[in-house]
Amino acid sequence: MSRSDGRVLVAVDGELDLATAPQLREALATAPEEGETEIILDLTRLEFIDSTGLSVLVMAFTRTRAAGGSIVLRNPSQSVMRILEITGLVSVFTVEHENPVPLAGA
Repeated sequence: MSRSDGRVLVAVDGELDLATAPQLREALATAPEEGETEIILDLTRLEFIDSTGLSVLVMAFTRTRAAGGSIVLRNPSQSVMRILEITGLVSVFTVEHENPVPLAGA
């Protein structure tokens, strides 16, 4: 995690699930309260996300939005992007792709 001028960049690696979600939740919980209102989650190396991981993203989004900030999901893999599409979260979060990932069915 790196912090600079109200921005937080967090690289999320491996799996974001019941076992690992609390660690990310803890890392993101205080960011808006500390004046960090722009959170960038680099998902380049995230291989899997379950409902617990999704709930952490939604919690972070809610807190950050309430503080007037934003969250960007950067470079989700095709499998993570598919989960975001299925759950409708792709329309909630700002998603950036450095190397565009084709949408499912495209």
